[in-house]
Amino acid sequence: MPVIRILPHPEYAPQGDTIEAPAGTSLCEAMLEHGIAIEHACEMSCACTTCHVVVKEGFDSLGEMDEAEEDLLDRAWGLTPTSRLSCQAILSQRDVTIEIPKYSINHAREKH
Repeated sequence: MPVIRILPHPEYAPQGDTIEAPAGTSLCEAMLEHGIAIEHACEMSCACTTCHVVVKEGFDSLGEMDEAEEDLLDRAWGLTPTSRLSCQAILSQRDVTIEIPKYSINHAREKH
C-alpha cells in the first residue's frame, strides 16, 4: 500500500504525518480518512482549489491531471509546477510526499 508523507503544517499536521492508503484513492480522501481535515469546500467535485497540495516527491506517479483541474489550479494560492488538487490526485503504487500550502483561497472555513 502506498505511503503519503505530509510535511509539517501548523493547522493540519503540526509534526507532519505519514499515512497509508490503497492505490486508486485520492490524496484528499486518504487524508480525511486518517483525521487530517484538509479543506475541501466543493466536497471533492473539482470545483474549487481549497484542497490544493504541492507534491514534493512522487508527482509523476499520481493519476493524470485533466483540463478541469489544470484550469482550477491557475487560481490556487502558492501554485508550483508540482501543484495538484488533492481531490483529483489519485494514488498509484508509489509513495508520495506532499505539502499543504499555508493559505488557500477560502476566506471562511466551516466547523472552525
